[in-house]
Amino acid sequence: MASEREILSTEIVNRGIEDSGPYAGSLSFSVRVRRGFPDFLHSVNLKYVKLGYVYLISHGIYFVTAPILIVIFSAQIGKLTWQDLSLIKFDLPNALFLTGLLALILYVYLDLMPRSTYLVDFACYRPPTELKSPIDFNTAQISKEEYIDLARKSGKFNEAAIKFQQRVLKNSGIGDETYLPRIVFRPGYKINLKDGREEAAMLLFGAVDTILAATKIPIKDIKILIVNCGILNTTPSLSAMLINHYKLRHDVQSFNLGGMGCAAGIVAIDLARDLLNVYKGSYALVVSTEVVSFSWYSGNELDMLLPNCFFRMGAAAVLLSNRLLDRWRAKYQLKQLVRTHKGMDDKSFKSIQLKEDGERKQGLSVSKDVMEVGGNALKTNITTLGPLVLPVSEQFHFFTSLLFKTNSNNHKPSIPNYKLAFEHVCIQATSKKVLDEIHNNLELTEEYMEPSRKTLERFGNTSSSSVWYELAYLEAFGKIKRGNRIWQIAFGSGFKCNSVVWKALTSVGTPPKRSPWIEDSKQLATYRK
Repeated sequence: MASEREILSTEIVNRGIEDSGPYAGSLSFSVRVRRGFPDFLHSVNLKYVKLGYVYLISHGIYFVTAPILIVIFSAQIGKLTWQDLSLIKFDLPNALFLTGLLALILYVYLDLMPRSTYLVDFACYRPPTELKSPIDFNTAQISKEEYIDLARKSGKFNEAAIKFQQRVLKNSGIGDETYLPRIVFRPGYKINLKDGREEAAMLLFGAVDTILAATKIPIKDIKILIVNCGILNTTPSLSAMLINHYKLRHDVQSFNLGGMGCAAGIVAIDLARDLLNVYKGSYALVVSTEVVSFSWYSGNELDMLLPNCFFRMGAAAVLLSNRLLDRWRAKYQLKQLVRTHKGMDDKSFKSIQLKEDGERKQGLSVSKDVMEVGGNALKTNITTLGPLVLPVSEQFHFFTSLLFKTNSNNHKPSIPNYKLAFEHVCIQATSKKVLDEIHNNLELTEEYMEPSRKTLERFGNTSSSSVWYELAYLEAFGKIKRGNRIWQIAFGSGFKCNSVVWKALTSVGTPPKRSPWIEDSKQLATYRK
């Protein structure tokens, strides 16, 4: 019972004035009980802290080996005297053999040691500004009021479903300038592959065109292509569609990730890093998106209406490299990546799933347990990440606090101060409720939460590309400085929670010309003047 109380929160809701019954004319209130994130302070599992240190040791052995060998070699050389050196015969064959042996050892070491992965640049797609007509069903930008008006006119939802969506949108944190294919509101509209492919093409081509124009990378140099999209999985695949459109090389290593939800973008980054270690000196293009028109639900089941309210159009393209020369032109270096999967637990596995309702209408179902499931996944992920990123002093403080907690029921452990490890945090812009919970549990300041909240307001939940819109926000408003560490966190069905940490290799003074925030940053500059 104690654990249940920790994840329940109450909310008093004003239901207005009663119209009939014995309490007619009186104000009516109800108490709504919600599931929230688990209490991180009292539920840290020591095995995940141990897992973090295992990651640290396994990844650090390559970098520790070289200094040890150098120290041993130097110590042996230091023992030699001038008399010893005079006895050594320096003929040409011996010199060549010694030089070749040292070169071979150096080559083997460098070949075995994983290369650093660099983020050369990235781009987020923003629908063109001319798509703002309030009449054309093919337009994208939509306000919350327009959403409800179109939903009512579509004739697909009953009044209870309309009121539910209205309440959700009111408290969602989403603004009035997000992008949605209005065709889904057309009376009689049914999900079809043609519209799904057209939306995917607009998003994917828009993002890739932008990144290619920004980096000037020749198409033939891209050897690895990874595309992730949760719902739309066609034949040929979306990655094949990109290969055909851009005429990529015939031996391109192509991968199409589907059904992995909003966390798939970081999964794609992890896969790209591994492939770059195999195909050294290559470029990897990662493209993340979600096709809203293909995941749209036109029924009246409340748990399947939530994705309609939050998901919006968006896509991001990321160019990665492990070429040493690209360090001087790259924006960021990948420092850490930790993936957490809770699929072995039935509650987690079933928390988000694609299904059909009683009328065989397809949509994403979000269970009432998703907050609890997401909180547990986040807790596991950051507990594993902590030893990899936190300063030694903070690790010692947290670890001793955790040991005292295991030996004492009255001792309250302290949560690690992640503000010491990162200058910026990009939390997937899922909903205001989720962002509030993370804000409180990790004790982050509003400055840390700003990119996520602003992205949710301006673009909505763009699924796996959301964290890139947040990083683009930081760049657009001049917040990225050389040496800054950026933490991206994403959640996905399964249930997954993934983290990736980047280090800025350069300061971003002015926003890129193709930034999705360019108009907003200009407005801010005008305001500051």
